[in-house]
Amino acid sequence: MKILVTGGTGFVGSELVKTLVARGDSVTVFSRSDGASGGARLQKWTPEAPGPWMESVGDFDAIVHLAGKSIADGRWTPEHLDACRRSRVRSTELLAEAVGASATKPRVWVNASAVGYYGMNRENSRLSESAAPGEDVLATMCLAWENATQPARDAGVRVALARIGIVLDQGGGALGKMLTPFRLGVGGPIGEGSQPFPWVHRADVVGAIVHALDTEAFSGPFNLVGPEEASMDAFAAVLARVLHRPNLFRVPAFALKLAVGDFAEAILTGQNAPPDALLASGYRFAFPTLEAALQDILSRRPSA
Repeated sequence: MKILVTGGTGFVGSELVKTLVARGDSVTVFSRSDGASGGARLQKWTPEAPGPWMESVGDFDAIVHLAGKSIADGRWTPEHLDACRRSRVRSTELLAEAVGASATKPRVWVNASAVGYYGMNRENSRLSESAAPGEDVLATMCLAWENATQPARDAGVRVALARIGIVLDQGGGALGKMLTPFRLGVGGPIGEGSQPFPWVHRADVVGAIVHALDTEAFSGPFNLVGPEEASMDAFAAVLARVLHRPNLFRVPAFALKLAVGDFAEAILTGQNAPPDALLASGYRFAFPTLEAALQDILSRRPSA
């Protein structure tokens, strides 16, 4: 297929692009600069403003939209949260507008979202894809992000919405920030510890997105989280076991709030969001257990 990927140089997008190129797809990454990267073509775009890039959207068979400013990149000031929302929602609105205006349409669009859709204040209740959205800042951001794809759906494009959990792998994400204290022997769970930890291996994020692209009957929201439930306590215990390190030093909630401000709430809460739709569609996880995921990640040599 001819596939357009936004966010194609990021933590998930870079691995997705490698996978798509390796299997023979023609991949174009929308970027703020021109050129080529990893076998993909780079095409300049302005994600928060209309531009000539919009005229090319109809040239693709598929869209994977992953672009968006990281919510964890700074303290949750009004300015930071507004920038995160604009980068997600406005870029999606413009892509959907471009799809609606194109004479030819992509067949499928996979749009990133997050398990934050369900809200930060949920207890360990089971949140299938039909669960109602939360009402906090992350939930309302995810709801607007997903709703911005509506013009593409109205135009007949099959749209799948990937509600992604905490992505684990080398080179970034939550695991990268937690490894150092564990390796130094001073690691431990964060907060009270019973909060759900909706983990997923990066390889399965890529695999599930490819599955969504290729599976004609697959559409709508899907939880992109590993099938084995885990709490923060369980995650810390498995990580310590795989690293052969102690798991003794709990990070208290007040210390985390002093360090990162309101962002602490996203870490001190969680979502038990099982991948019901993915499993029902026939997707088979490469890493169905947390231990298998961490064993794989930590047994590999660090990426260059």
